[in-house]
Amino acid sequence: MRPPLRTTSLSIAVLALTGGLLTGLSPSVAVPAEPSAHQVTAPAVDRAARAPRLKVRAVARGLANPWDVQQAPGGRLLVSERDRARISVVRNGERRTLADLSRLVWVSGETGLMSMAVDARTRTVWACHGSSRGGDHVQVSRWRVDAKWKRLSRHRTILTGLPSTSGRHGGCRLLLDRASDALLVGTGDAAVGTNPRDLDSLGGKVLRVHRRTGEPMADNPFAGASTDRRFVWTYGHRNVQGLAQRGDGSLWSVEQGSYRDDEVNLLVPGGDYGWNPVPGYDESVPMTDQALPGEQQDAKWSSGDPTLATSGAAWVRGKQWGRLDGTLAVAALKASRVLFLEFDDAGDLVSVTQPKQLTTHGRLRSVTSARNGDLLLTTDNGDRDQVLRVSPR
Repeated sequence: MRPPLRTTSLSIAVLALTGGLLTGLSPSVAVPAEPSAHQVTAPAVDRAARAPRLKVRAVARGLANPWDVQQAPGGRLLVSERDRARISVVRNGERRTLADLSRLVWVSGETGLMSMAVDARTRTVWACHGSSRGGDHVQVSRWRVDAKWKRLSRHRTILTGLPSTSGRHGGCRLLLDRASDALLVGTGDAAVGTNPRDLDSLGGKVLRVHRRTGEPMADNPFAGASTDRRFVWTYGHRNVQGLAQRGDGSLWSVEQGSYRDDEVNLLVPGGDYGWNPVPGYDESVPMTDQALPGEQQDAKWSSGDPTLATSGAAWVRGKQWGRLDGTLAVAALKASRVLFLEFDDAGDLVSVTQPKQLTTHGRLRSVTSARNGDLLLTTDNGDRDQVLRVSPR
């Protein structure tokens, strides 16, 4: 059996990071990761100049709890608002409603209209949202969009029955796999302790389905099963808020911890990520409990205590980003910042950078990489929220 709670060795980097907030460490300084048996030692160099100067501008205003932003053709952005259950098109600073989904979407607590995925070539939009049809749950829907991006049609339910109770821990993040026809769905555990490790529950999982049909992908780890486990890619998660695909094709998740240990995880097919808050819903247990039977996957980064409420994530790309090119940008709600996490080719943590320019906008929910390499962020502060475009100068 491996030593218990090995993920804590990875939390040292962010403890140093949050410690900087208390001791006056400049937020633009990257914090090298503390070496351990499971990660590459960070170079002992001054990284104060690591983050380029950033230009941050609002490209949409007057939103309420925007959950996601995705690019569409012709300079358009699609934005989902959780409680309003509305998808908007933003272009040249102007917003118009693409779809009012309030009759379809169940809104409660953390659940409503959440993540989207967009295939611009086929004009297809997927969304993850609460639903009351057949009992309160979370589902994934798909639509086609007309050529002028003014109307949704041909609604189809792709995946249904993702568990929900009060709306707490509803997930839910979508990602189109570049290497296949798969749609990945990151789900929350619905605050039910048995869900994450129950392979026949869709809660506390990353699921993998065919983007058009909703059928389980043929190479899923449990694809031959006759039960819901055939949809499961990974399990043992608490509340998956972010999914991102690295340039090498690897898939990564961002997961919110309890009072400790937000996590960034490298997804391994069939992997168990060790969240098992039973009996009841015991949030004092480790996020990755190495005392469980079998093998648990260690986090590649962990926040330690306290959590930052990490959310969406995207890989940064483009030489204009300098030393931040190739890092994983992770939004934080409670900590109100973006963390740029550098991992080596093996997936081990090297350093963490937090640019000061991204610490003044309040809670940050989603991060999307635009086609030109800019980052698109959504704020989550109430009814005066924005979509921000971040460009390196």
